Amino acid sequence: MVEQAVGPIVEALAAQAPNGWSQAVLHSRAGRRGSSVTGGYTVRGEYRNTGVPNPYRELMALGEALRMDRGWDPVSLELRCRPSGEYRLVVFHGAVTRVTGGGSGFHVILDGDYRLPQPGRHQQPGTAAPAGDPEPAAARFRAYLQRRAEILGHPEELPPPATPAAIDEAERRLGRRLPADLRALYLIADGDGVGYDHRYLFQGNAWLSLESMVAEHSDWSGGDRPWYGWDLEWDSVVFDTAPADTVRRCGAHPGWLRFATGHDGNFLAVDTDPARDGRPGQIIHTGRDYDQGPVYAEDSITSLLGMYLELLDQGAYEKAGDHIELLSPTSDPAPQRIIGEIPDEVPPTLQAIHINNTSDLVDLTPLTAATHLRLLHLNRSTTADLTPVRELPVESLRLTLTGGDLTPLEGHPRLTALALNTTAPVDLTPLRTTHQLRGLDLSGADVPDLTVLADLPDLRFLSLTARQWTALLDEGKVPPTLAAARLADADATFDEALALAARLGLDTDDALRATGTLQTADGDGSP
Repeated sequence: MVEQAVGPIVEALAAQAPNGWSQAVLHSRAGRRGSSVTGGYTVRGEYRNTGVPNPYRELMALGEALRMDRGWDPVSLELRCRPSGEYRLVVFHGAVTRVTGGGSGFHVILDGDYRLPQPGRHQQPGTAAPAGDPEPAAARFRAYLQRRAEILGHPEELPPPATPAAIDEAERRLGRRLPADLRALYLIADGDGVGYDHRYLFQGNAWLSLESMVAEHSDWSGGDRPWYGWDLEWDSVVFDTAPADTVRRCGAHPGWLRFATGHDGNFLAVDTDPARDGRPGQIIHTGRDYDQGPVYAEDSITSLLGMYLELLDQGAYEKAGDHIELLSPTSDPAPQRIIGEIPDEVPPTLQAIHINNTSDLVDLTPLTAATHLRLLHLNRSTTADLTPVRELPVESLRLTLTGGDLTPLEGHPRLTALALNTTAPVDLTPLRTTHQLRGLDLSGADVPDLTVLADLPDLRFLSLTARQWTALLDEGKVPPTLAAARLADADATFDEALALAARLGLDTDDALRATGTLQTADGDGSP
């Protein structure tokens, strides 16, 4: 089984190898949801991290065979081969995976069920009354349909109304009451689709039937957005919308009832569980393109319909066949962020800044004006003083520190992720009181005493080099709450990652290893 799958992969690696290659390395993750491939070739002593083929069918066949034989889904593998046809294959289940994206090394997943908490789950709830009103909402909706009919030259066909009993049953299945103004619309029509043909009444979004809305809610019943893996999630940030503190800072939430969609993974939703300054029944954008936070639209369906009527009255629309596109004023829905240098005037609404490739020391003092700053990344840039960070609500911090220390981070109430590089030894003791810290990357830092890590109260992700892991494990000071670990060395092998996993408590005895030599097409073992 293994040889049948490996043979074509080795042949593909040899066929696409550059001149002068001495070794090919292919890393893959394969399972019922598909496969991914990374790797490269060693050419004249230099490793090129690019160019390996993706033998999709063979990888999927190998993954399926191991799922049937060992119950592994997905599987992670490393295949190394040489021009002679010699190969070495190492396979394990998905608890040990190659880091993708901009990182290197391997992840070891110690708790596959753990997910980092969303900040919005702990926000103060709103107490204001709903802004929507069912009677004006129904009147505006009928006026909206009438104006559309005048523009199109005919009324639009809509489904029959939903019955009060059907709405009650939908609410039972949703576990939430619909806002009264949205309920009033369903008593006029059960969505805007007849068969598979929608009217797209909500500004390019199809209005879902009750049954479809319940189905969408069931798909998101856990109230969490998809998990994209530790390489993307460990230092991710959910930003605030504008106005601030109206919508919970979550990628998804069980109180968001998706009632309209653009069929692109994005939705309009009514928010039945707003944040402190929000109102129940407010309208938000959520879905695929809103992982970093929802976007506030209007305070209610009633207000949304009022805006639609105003746009029609202003002639702010385009007609294409039997469809009308409303042209609302353009705005940037993304949280305010800067990529580049710190500006002379820092906007107080700034939530994220990426300072890249600076040659001089970066003075962070001007950022104290950014009272909503959540993300501060100094990429290939250096600072000597973290004092300005003390008073900022920064949650994700990346930097290179030279000549300074971590004292300003002592007791920081918001910091959840820190990626630290240093040019001199640094003391981690101030982090003992940084109680929200969940993720820490020290693979680029000089840390004489790593044993402090055992005192971090709720650390879930830790990235270290092999040398650092060995020192920490030898001292028996691995943080007890870890859910994931990263072996950060760029040249780390799968065997080394499995050895780390074993020392961290995973049973890796059943890892599959296979070696062999495959003759090439001409039969002489040459490439």
